[in-house]
Amino acid sequence: MKFSVVMPYRQRLANVRMAFASLAEQTLGHTAFEVIVGCLEYSPEFVALCQEYAGRLRIVTVVAGDDWSVSRARNLALRQVTGDVVLFLDCDMVIPADFLSNLWERYYQHGQQVCVSGQMIGYDEAVDADVAAPRSQPWEVHREALAGLATADRAALDIRWSDKFASAVRRYPWAHVRGGIIALSTGVLLRHDLTFDEGFHGWGPEDQEWAYRVAASGTPIVLASDVYGLHLPHHRDQAENGRTAWPNNRYYLAKWPHLGLELAMSFGGWLDADALHDDAERDLADAVSGPGRTHGVARGLVGGVDTLVVGVELDRRTAAPVPEHRALFDAGAPTQVLSLAGFALPFDDGDVEQCRVLPAVSALPPRWRDVIVAEAGRVSRKPPAVDVLSPIG
Repeated sequence: MKFSVVMPYRQRLANVRMAFASLAEQTLGHTAFEVIVGCLEYSPEFVALCQEYAGRLRIVTVVAGDDWSVSRARNLALRQVTGDVVLFLDCDMVIPADFLSNLWERYYQHGQQVCVSGQMIGYDEAVDADVAAPRSQPWEVHREALAGLATADRAALDIRWSDKFASAVRRYPWAHVRGGIIALSTGVLLRHDLTFDEGFHGWGPEDQEWAYRVAASGTPIVLASDVYGLHLPHHRDQAENGRTAWPNNRYYLAKWPHLGLELAMSFGGWLDADALHDDAERDLADAVSGPGRTHGVARGLVGGVDTLVVGVELDRRTAAPVPEHRALFDAGAPTQVLSLAGFALPFDDGDVEQCRVLPAVSALPPRWRDVIVAEAGRVSRKPPAVDVLSPIG
């Protein structure tokens, strides 16, 4: 079995029908791959669809009645994989007939241990717009559209492949992986336990966080211009997506605090983060009191009051607060320490009683300092106290 195609599904019957149709026409023989669906609904209509394709596809479905979670759906399916390569394919994606054979021959037939992220044509046009009731098209229309994509300038149709994004993709490859089309060697997935984090709820960066762990495992991430599919329209509620996106991003930041994500959250996205990264890194290094130190934030009790201290200096080797900053807290230590400059914080509005901003932040140029102080004000129920003395040291 070369591929296990893992597909999360709930209540998109018209789209998954098209996805099955595209898989049924693959030039790679149907005995060389399986389709494993993580289905979060008990649906007689979906079972009937699987029966309809039973002679052309090997479909295995794991069914649970849980609330919708794309991470949960993928993980249910992952338990059943037997192929050499896992292909994550959303049920809203249709792929050309040579997709699987091309993916195998170019990226996996020699046992390559890589993560391949494919182009999602049509996604960027839809992601920022509400869609109430998308109109379904017959499979023949999508087949014709896919044939046209074979000779189209696809770099102009998926912004991640544009020259404008080249630098940001090189610096943050994981941030440009989308769950609609991703492939990974099954051996890599099992060796590093690369399941999806079910702590994400609703719309958000669960695929990006997964890819961050892929990159951290030492596995190359390849954005492949010759691996592509067509994204089908589906119901989309921007307000609902926005409601879950910020909590999910803060969950991601708490789990993997790093400067790039802070900048992306605070300055408009990964393209802006890349443009600002070098300047921010240099200015942050200049603002601490000595070599071997870096910026952090720490939370704990100060005089019995829940306090967030921004601009705590950390030992670069251990990521622990330096002694003079540990001493700011009751019992000589905070309860939580994060390696963050403070551009973005993983706390809800008004989550802490008070906030203190130390001189390592006050010493920054205004374009950085003002953003950090404003973010400290967001999470504190009282206006932050800003120290303007020279850095401690």
